[in-house]
Amino acid sequence: MCANYVPVTRADRLLVFFGVERERDEPTADVFPSGLAPMIRLAPNDGTTSPQFIADDAIFRFVPDFIAKVEWARKTYNARSETVATKATYGPAWRAGQRCIIPAEGIYEPNYESGKAVRWGINLPGGVPMGIAGIYRTCKTPDGRDVFAMSMLTVNADDHEVMKQFHEPGHEKRMVVILDPSEYSDWLSCPVDQASKYFRQWSGPLEAHAAPLPPRAPKSTSVKTSQPPKAAKPKAVRPPPPATPKSGELF
Repeated sequence: MCANYVPVTRADRLLVFFGVERERDEPTADVFPSGLAPMIRLAPNDGTTSPQFIADDAIFRFVPDFIAKVEWARKTYNARSETVATKATYGPAWRAGQRCIIPAEGIYEPNYESGKAVRWGINLPGGVPMGIAGIYRTCKTPDGRDVFAMSMLTVNADDHEVMKQFHEPGHEKRMVVILDPSEYSDWLSCPVDQASKYFRQWSGPLEAHAAPLPPRAPKSTSVKTSQPPKAAKPKAVRPPPPATPKSGELF
């Protein structure tokens, strides 16, 4: 599984490694579920020209918050390859061939070898970005806009040399489907009944290293001298209780 990754947002890297043009650069920052990041899909085509790749921004969660806020929806940033075709959540998009590539500089996974969760970074050697197999849909926001939402496809990784060391002890190990660059075009364009041939573990090298979250900035303890001190609020005066009549009854 992958709930946090570093997207490819530089236009030059999207062009060099994925062959897709993007008009703008954006700062590289970690993306968490419900965050916005680029995905690559096939451009609409009437069949008269060769297939072209385009980059669109998509929500990293297949069922965004404005559609459903229930617990199961929050975990739709990953889709199991074994059930993607049959689940009600993903089935329609899968059968429609709405496959994408999610470009990532690297992904993060939790390592529990120390007894507690430690975030590790996983990436390909040599600064080469990953092309992760994904599935996407179009959603309509409450104000009527159409936006894309996406999910990364995963496979079992119980016996993978690198990825088996992540996730909680006793839980199934999962990893995202990493595509070889030679597979990008066919993954996006092949018939639906052939796409499952890419549901396999990555057999190439991976680099893994501890990458904890950056510490939060400490709260400032300095005294602001530019502002005059606030006047002390007067203490509230409690009214005296009503006089008690000789009978001992108040009302």
